[in-house]
Amino acid sequence: MNLSTSGVLPVTEYSAFKVELTDSVAHVQINRPEKVNAMNAAFWEEIVDIFQWIDDTDAVRVVVISGAGKHFSAGIDLMMLASLAGQMGKDVGRNARFLRKTIQRLQASFTAVDACRKPVLAAVQGYCIGGAIDLISACDMRYCSRDAQFSIKEIDMGMAADVGTLQRLPRIIGDGIMRELAFTGRNVEADEALRIGLVNRVYDDQAALMDGVFAIAREIAAKSPIAVAGTKEMLSYMRDHRIDDGLDYIATWNAAMLQSEDLRVAVAAHMSKQKPTFAD
Repeated sequence: MNLSTSGVLPVTEYSAFKVELTDSVAHVQINRPEKVNAMNAAFWEEIVDIFQWIDDTDAVRVVVISGAGKHFSAGIDLMMLASLAGQMGKDVGRNARFLRKTIQRLQASFTAVDACRKPVLAAVQGYCIGGAIDLISACDMRYCSRDAQFSIKEIDMGMAADVGTLQRLPRIIGDGIMRELAFTGRNVEADEALRIGLVNRVYDDQAALMDGVFAIAREIAAKSPIAVAGTKEMLSYMRDHRIDDGLDYIATWNAAMLQSEDLRVAVAAHMSKQKPTFAD
């Protein structure tokens, strides 16, 4: 499915998502509340297309991911796992090849979120379980309501989490607590999530959560998109590089980006004590 890059939302109807664009903020909502927003086959395909559109569309400056209904997401749809099991035969080698390709395809869905050049904010209420942890680990910031419950549930399914939690979450929370959660699969409630750094802020209820997260998103969207993109690029780069590498990269990056009109606009607005307005 092809999406418009003009800043106007496409007519495309998704089976697993609802997508809206308001005030330069794209709201990507998992829209399967009757299934606790479980991640079915369509989910994994559609999220790649959605984030390609987001990345390609300059009118989108910030993204908010949420879940419709009472819960953010219960993770991967068990019916999808059953379907995968039904596609395997008796040959161990071919089964392994099939499963590896399938896992890598699912990983690519959340890598599309992680690699997005726009900031991605997750708004979590209710259950955030299994694959949903993989998803929010790929986001830039995470916020939740007081009823949120987080769990790396794969361990209780007899498997290791395989689409990003074990790779990304250790960079967000401490190693010791990360191992405890991964090995036990226990629930983490909102206050603990805040304490360990899994979420940035806790809101009293879902309405306050959405109001608060969109206020933050709009604040970011009002900044220079050139500056925001450069900041995200540098933060992502530093996950895997030394400080001296990062300093060299930002010097090269800003050799070009400091020539942007946004710098002149920002300085002029600061001097006149007015709010700057930046082009897409």
